[in-house]
Amino acid sequence: MNNQDSRLPEPFDSFVVGSLPRPKWVMEVVESRKRGDISDKNFQSILDSAVPFAITLQEKAGLNYITDGEWRRESYVKVFSDSVDGFKNDLIGVGTVNQNSHTTNMYPAVVNKIKQIKSIALNEAKFTMRHSFGGSKLLVTLPSAYTIGRRMWDEKFSSKTYPDRAEFIEDCVPIIRKEIFDLIDAGFLNIQLDDPWLALLVDPEYRKREKISDIDKEIELSVRSTNKIIKDFDSVFFSVHLCHAHYNRLHGSEGPYDLISDAFAQLNVDRIAIELASPVAGGLNILKMFPSDKILGMGVVDHTSRDIEKSDSIVSKVEDAINYLGTDKITLNPDCGFAPSSSNPMDLDEAYLKLKELSFASVYLKNKYL
Repeated sequence: MNNQDSRLPEPFDSFVVGSLPRPKWVMEVVESRKRGDISDKNFQSILDSAVPFAITLQEKAGLNYITDGEWRRESYVKVFSDSVDGFKNDLIGVGTVNQNSHTTNMYPAVVNKIKQIKSIALNEAKFTMRHSFGGSKLLVTLPSAYTIGRRMWDEKFSSKTYPDRAEFIEDCVPIIRKEIFDLIDAGFLNIQLDDPWLALLVDPEYRKREKISDIDKEIELSVRSTNKIIKDFDSVFFSVHLCHAHYNRLHGSEGPYDLISDAFAQLNVDRIAIELASPVAGGLNILKMFPSDKILGMGVVDHTSRDIEKSDSIVSKVEDAINYLGTDKITLNPDCGFAPSSSNPMDLDEAYLKLKELSFASVYLKNKYL
């Protein structure tokens, strides 16, 4: 796998967003480590036997950009607290999706000043590179500082150390920057910051639950922290992923991106990957406001639906987007990772078939337009 070929993707390249559904036994191993039933060393050894399957699945599906499936992670955001000292596990009870959810996932809370104790994504990336057949590029995923702050700062548990959520978010920035330095040094130049909590702001019910009254302040906090993270890393192709959050095929929010559309232009990234296949995202009208200097990561597969979208229907969606953006600034991806939380009960074979159809559409569009 050569991650240093061509910093920019080709038009219509196919991406995975991050996570793949985990087999039940992998989910159980993740929980065993969390409970302390097995050591981290044993956990990593077991996952060393499982993760190559996730890598090969993506390559067999035909994707241009792959991950390790995030199978080692309890969640896309807890990977930060697993690698950074200063957190206490299972203090924040969070409904997995919405007010109607009867399942609660427990999240760590920051309780002390944070300090990195091990790599966040570097070892995952090195393992993936060693076990890839070489036909795909690696996309390394990291949580954004804003999403970490929204998920793992709690007034009850965190305010003695970090009186303000923004102060905690600010302390996350240099840790993520250090990880990016290390990734660059190892040759990994395609990095995605996951910031779904920026997209959640579009939903008034979410804002009510979170007691958010100043949307502009939240947008500014997200944009500022992300731009600080990526500042001066000119060799890296940066993506930001936004979505409406999901668990067990239910979305955590809904609404078009209009309220946060200004952030699209303000983010100093190369590519913005957004949810567009699901009806909760509000359709393609947002593309009228999509900045001309950014590449669209177009969500063309609804990860929450059991239906396997056929390649011709994906092509049709993309051709509708071409009417707004032309052919040079569109790449393809699912709406979100299939299982950002390890406990998310999604179907791996279903994900494979969806990614395969997505890749078929990618090849067709390249042959037709390039």
